[in-house]
Amino acid sequence: MHDGSGLIAVQNLTKQFGPVTAVQNLSFTVSPGSVTGFLGPNGAGKTTTLRMLLGLVKPTSGTATINGRPFHQLGQPGRVVGAVLEAQGFHPARTARNHLRVYASAIGVPDAQADQVIGLVGLGSAADRKVGGFSLGMKQRLALATALLGDPQVLVLDEPANGLDPEGIAWLRTFLQSYARMGRTVLISSHLLAEVEQTVDQVVIISRGQTMFYGPLQQLRQSQQKRVLVQPSDLNALATALRAEGVQAIEQLPDGRLAVSGVESKQVADTALKAGVSIYGIQEEQVDLERLFFQLTSGQYAGYAPAPYQQQQQQGGWH
Repeated sequence: MHDGSGLIAVQNLTKQFGPVTAVQNLSFTVSPGSVTGFLGPNGAGKTTTLRMLLGLVKPTSGTATINGRPFHQLGQPGRVVGAVLEAQGFHPARTARNHLRVYASAIGVPDAQADQVIGLVGLGSAADRKVGGFSLGMKQRLALATALLGDPQVLVLDEPANGLDPEGIAWLRTFLQSYARMGRTVLISSHLLAEVEQTVDQVVIISRGQTMFYGPLQQLRQSQQKRVLVQPSDLNALATALRAEGVQAIEQLPDGRLAVSGVESKQVADTALKAGVSIYGIQEEQVDLERLFFQLTSGQYAGYAPAPYQQQQQQGGWH
């Protein structure tokens, strides 16, 4: 049931549970041909958003549509959307093969499709084992197989790598990217930021139920100013010399290095040389998704953070 679209559109979506606002005026789109990461700290509203998209929770206001329609208006939704919100909906005494055949019958696809998807997710050797004896990673694979039964044009997966071993995570990454390259739409919610960074093409980052960033992953990286990490013989002397040249964004890291933003490593090294400060190590930091994620979502459940180097300098009376 592919109509050539596969577009997920969330527009001004809001959900209130009594006095609690779980999602607030959230908007983004997910297009075919890409893997989109849906990121946010626990309690940010990710699962509530996915439940509204899949027709399990009614929005207070706004819309969440697939192919321009709310989920309940899709014809044969199991053949348009494959979804996994939790990998626990299995009868423990039923084999993996029988579980899939029950679902295949429910969405009107032949039993042969069950055998095909169970091989596709790497559970062929466990097809006739009872699901009650499966590990969490095996249940994740079976849940994905269930979502794939209808050969859907849209995949919506909540924490799909949870419980997978490193080999399984690598397999999942390749599978999702290949699925998207076939013109399908893939939306994955995850807290495994390093893994998402290697998998997704674009990201939607939310905090407190609101969109903090939405766009290509490369655009997110480019929005972050690079830092030079340097280990000098004299922190104070190098900081003073850099400030004399107009460099203000200086931070002392817990490991004793300085992080200098807005400059190239050559400038930091040249400044140190002129100031007579030895350099024991210097590198340009690679911007990663995890650091950007914490910057965008900090404050929702934030703990104490050390004061930045600039504040410490002022408190210490450096001139």
